[in-house]
Amino acid sequence: MRRLPVVALALALGGTACQDETPSGIEPQLARTEAATGRAGEALYRVTVHNLTEGQPFTPPVAAVHRQAVALFEVGDAASFEVKEIAENGNIAPLVELASTNRHVVDATVTPGAAGPVMPGETVQFEVEARTGAKYLSIVAMLVCTNDGFTGANTVRLPRAVGTSETLDAYGYDAGTEVNTEAWPDLVPPCGPLTGFDSMGQGTGTSDPALFEGGVVRMHPGISGGADLDASVHGWNGPVARIVVERIG
Repeated sequence: MRRLPVVALALALGGTACQDETPSGIEPQLARTEAATGRAGEALYRVTVHNLTEGQPFTPPVAAVHRQAVALFEVGDAASFEVKEIAENGNIAPLVELASTNRHVVDATVTPGAAGPVMPGETVQFEVEARTGAKYLSIVAMLVCTNDGFTGANTVRLPRAVGTSETLDAYGYDAGTEVNTEAWPDLVPPCGPLTGFDSMGQGTGTSDPALFEGGVVRMHPGISGGADLDASVHGWNGPVARIVVERIG
């Protein structure tokens, strides 16, 4: 089995402790993972993620280059623990660990350096490598001002020729794991401050079993504005992200 060891753990963003064992992380915890052995990558890709929303920050995207056997999420199926942790808590560590140990994943990356959340209208860019048999890219990022919302792309075919690119508009998904209360105490702490709201220090970086939903991944219904979130700020229409993948080497 080829392992992709964690090269650089940065910092975890703590939340108010609740009733789950896993801490939250909005800031990047991993700068990059690379294969410990084997020849240099056969293909190099530049990935650009544009936040198309007007008031919905993303966590740093987790991206994995893999063989077709890997599916990070599927609409209509229950969310994995790893996707649930991103969607509810902004905690990227479990998905990073999965990418680091799965034999079908040949490269994985999170926004490098000390970059924080991808703010509305902003763009983040990074590079990934593909080796023999790895033809697909998957990406997951939390919609920060949601209970369990995320965006991403699942098993996107990488462009074959140098200089060519693929563009995908990504929608918002609901992990189906937590009731959408839209209330500050049930959202990750950075939501209010990042979007110009005084959330009075409320928020949590861990899951509350009392809000467990037990559903499946589906299209996100959007922000209703029935509690603390403001639909005119935190809401969206249509795609939330545009993902461009270009082969550069």
